Amino acid sequence: MEIIRIVEESSLSVKQTMREMDVPRSSFYEWYRRYKDEGYDGLASKHNDLRQVWNKIPEWEKERVVEAAREYPEKSCREIAWLMKDQRESFISERSVYRILKAYDLITSPVFTVVSAKDRFEHPTTRTNELWQTDFTYLKVVHWGWYYLSTVMDDFSRYIIAGQLCRRMKAEDVKNTLDMAIAETGVEHVQVVQRPRLLKTTGPASSLTS
Repeated sequence: MEIIRIVEESSLSVKQTMREMDVPRSSFYEWYRRYKDEGYDGLASKHNDLRQVWNKIPEWEKERVVEAAREYPEKSCREIAWLMKDQRESFISERSVYRILKAYDLITSPVFTVVSAKDRFEHPTTRTNELWQTDFTYLKVVHWGWYYLSTVMDDFSRYIIAGQLCRRMKAEDVKNTLDMAIAETGVEHVQVVQRPRLLKTTGPASSLTS
């Protein structure tokens, strides 16, 4: 569960995060699938039949948990458990909070959806300037801090059309890199049947349209 939380809160991709933690991606995807399908119970070990006995939580306590969840819908199960302890002087585990909220259909969907990789892109490009990809690469320079490399790559040729090193990661930086790519290729002055598509990830680039 802790690894799932780290991945959900990480600014890096699943692949990069798993590499930093030295955890196989296949293991993470299996854990996340079980978590999404069965919740916390799905993460329990499948290698034994041991059963833990839990004390029954009083109905009035369950109602307090539900009340807190409805009052703070943006909070996770972990945060609700903390709130119950810090503000309402009631100790209840995160696992129990999850079970209660699930029974009341108050569990939100996972932060992201795991999509199985395909052998090839469903609609592969057939020419240059048909699809551009934008991305940021994180670079940490010792004693200097974080830098972000903004790039525009042509999907068909895999050629980096334009790139610039930024001190931030804003939509304006993506736009400037795209302007550099347009100036480099002159694509805005070319008569084409369909204007180039732009493939973008979530984040600053998501506020731009092709």
